[in-house]
Amino acid sequence: MTTEEQFRELLKECRSLFVKKLHDYDAAWRVERPSTITDQLYINANRIRTIEMKGKALVDDSIRSEFVGIVNYAIIGLIQLEMGPGESPDDLPAEKAVEAYDRHAEASLSLMLRKNHDYGEAWRNMLISSYTDLILQKVFRTKKIQALDGQTWASEGIDANYMDMLNYAMFALIRLTYADDAQS
Repeated sequence: MTTEEQFRELLKECRSLFVKKLHDYDAAWRVERPSTITDQLYINANRIRTIEMKGKALVDDSIRSEFVGIVNYAIIGLIQLEMGPGESPDDLPAEKAVEAYDRHAEASLSLMLRKNHDYGEAWRNMLISSYTDLILQKVFRTKKIQALDGQTWASEGIDANYMDMLNYAMFALIRLTYADDAQS
């Protein structure tokens, strides 16, 4: 399978979970500000790093499921940046939430394909733990941009960082799912 095919296949899994949680909770995340989404991304990435460093987990959720969470929260973050936080889950019907999910997922895939072309799939030779560290770096960059109220001098915006976090998480999922040599 090509990288694009692998990405799309795993994105179906992430989207399926998003749709199921949307059914169970509506778009309860609509009340969250982007800084809260960034904190949730931090929680997911930090848990992965802690498990990687300690060598075991005491909670049943897998590292893989945390990477799925990063993908979905990054897309939620992109939706929140676009719409702003809402007052209730009712301000975004499920079908509109899924449309927004698909639009942002496609934009992130497009970015990944362009970067993948230029970097020659270098990510395939990286350690999965490096993706974790890079996601955490992007989280801390995003927190700084948020502290600056988006007023940066030379940096990409929050949206670019969310897309990069999503794509690093997808790289990890691809490696964990399709590669026999996935290293940690």
